[in-house]
Amino acid sequence: MKYCQGNKCHTYHTKDRIRGSQGNKHYETRRRSSFYYGGNFCSLNCCNDWLQEYADKAIDHFGRLREPKKVECDSAWYKDRDWRNGGFYYANDLLGKKIPITEQQYNDDNYLNTSGQ
Repeated sequence: MKYCQGNKCHTYHTKDRIRGSQGNKHYETRRRSSFYYGGNFCSLNCCNDWLQEYADKAIDHFGRLREPKKVECDSAWYKDRDWRNGGFYYANDLLGKKIPITEQQYNDDNYLNTSGQ
């Protein structure tokens, strides 16, 4: 069993957080075998509480972006699907190109049309 990592989880007044015997009851952090919200939090409230307190510290620790990241034209190719017509293609919005591909190529995670041809 894991505990919710929300820093205010124990302060929310819900019946499943009540622990202890008669006369010695208290609210306690939720304990679960599996969690949603990244596998660490029991609710979106708990996830948001943690993010509000620690997100800036975590970003500063692991590296805050100081300039924008870029994807150049040659690296902007991606596989896409036209759901209306059932077609598959390799696309690059920066170059305004779409190249038809087969469904097998679309489903192949190793297929990359790096030439843009």
